[in-house]
Amino acid sequence: MNRLTTSLAAALLCATAAMPASAALKVGTKAPMFTAPAYLAGKPFTFKLADALKKGPVVLYFFPAAHTSGCNMEAHLFSQAIDQFKARHATVIGVTAGNTDQLADFSKETEHCSGKFAVAADTGATIAKQYDATLALKPGWSDRTSYVIARNGTISAVYSDLNPKEHVQKMLDALGTH
Repeated sequence: MNRLTTSLAAALLCATAAMPASAALKVGTKAPMFTAPAYLAGKPFTFKLADALKKGPVVLYFFPAAHTSGCNMEAHLFSQAIDQFKARHATVIGVTAGNTDQLADFSKETEHCSGKFAVAADTGATIAKQYDATLALKPGWSDRTSYVIARNGTISAVYSDLNPKEHVQKMLDALGTH
């Protein structure tokens, strides 16, 4: 029975990874404003998109769940590139609906965010739903979708792919025009 369960779980994972991710919010669309509980270097605070936009563009990246392999990699890649985002006057915020109880640790662990950018909890995926960034096979979790939101509150770039490897570079490339 354990082999059957393992095989079914592996098949589901492969099917999920093979499904194309899609983001319905298009470039030029007004970004939905939100406020969410967040953590930076393990310390709780309230993230407000409207306040972050006053400082410059915002890179909003949705990820499925803290402490999962792809999300760990993506957070680490964003933390390694944070100085490049800061040079473009951009705020980076990761948002997830999965494993939200682990975000305080996730935000400070050196193998993940390293305390270099904030991550926000999206309990019930309400923010992800506004951005059409929920996983098709697990609607209560966030998809892997990244947005650049310009200071005027409009979407200026979007990239959606379950593979975490290109998100950082795609967002940096998009910010090159700001």
